[in-house]
Amino acid sequence: MMNPKLFKVLSFIWEMVKVVAVSLLIVLPIRYFLVQPFYVKGSSMEPNFHDYEYLIIDEISYRFNEPQHGQVVVMRDPLEKSKYFIKRIIGIPGDTILIKDGQVSRNGEALNETAYLSPSVETTGPIAVLDITLGDNEYYVMGDNRAASFDSRRFGPIDRSALIGRVWVRAWPVTKFTTY
Repeated sequence: MMNPKLFKVLSFIWEMVKVVAVSLLIVLPIRYFLVQPFYVKGSSMEPNFHDYEYLIIDEISYRFNEPQHGQVVVMRDPLEKSKYFIKRIIGIPGDTILIKDGQVSRNGEALNETAYLSPSVETTGPIAVLDITLGDNEYYVMGDNRAASFDSRRFGPIDRSALIGRVWVRAWPVTKFTTY
């Protein structure tokens, strides 16, 4: 016959093991296939996203829908695959992007970015004029803080496979909680 105290302890341990197992079976698929948390590091998306803000990334939308102009995405660094960037989609496959005289044009029309950038923001790059037409599965991404962003102006268009997902929620700080 088992000691009642030992039986209680073993019962408690068994219940904890079951709770942890069920939690992992629920949380891990959600974490790795549906949504993922990310911290903003750096100033490339200021004034819209700041250092140490906590974002929830929607990873499932792009399995059913194509990325759209203006969406803020998390992507793999094309040069160092273990790092991630947060950028805004400026161009999608088939678009022609022109950066000249501090302005961005897409398909021959000046890009209206006043919804997320101050009208005084100028866009420059490593060359005086950039003119590029995006191929299949190519996206052009830029940071909102154009002067401090390492983006497609430096590393070129990114492949669709580099996109992890779109920013869905800004969860921290709580005072800036926003859905996108």
